[in-house]
Amino acid sequence: MTGGRVLSPGSHGGQVKDLQRRLTQINLYTGPADGTYSTDVADAVQRYQVARGIDEDAGVYGPETRAALESETRRG
Repeated sequence: MTGGRVLSPGSHGGQVKDLQRRLTQINLYTGPADGTYSTDVADAVQRYQVARGIDEDAGVYGPETRAALESETRRG
């Protein structure tokens, strides 16, 4: 799925659901996989970015964050 659109708070849909499931796999997100990019999802993405030293907008699921997360998780 690499190459998807940039996701941020307010985004919704299947790509967000996939992101939520991937974050759940690495124990950064415990909410529902409902396809809504909530503040909880943004917080989990930001924690992931800090832990991996990713320099993208905090809490925004951009290309670098997506590539890193997809490389260490399986599709939800």
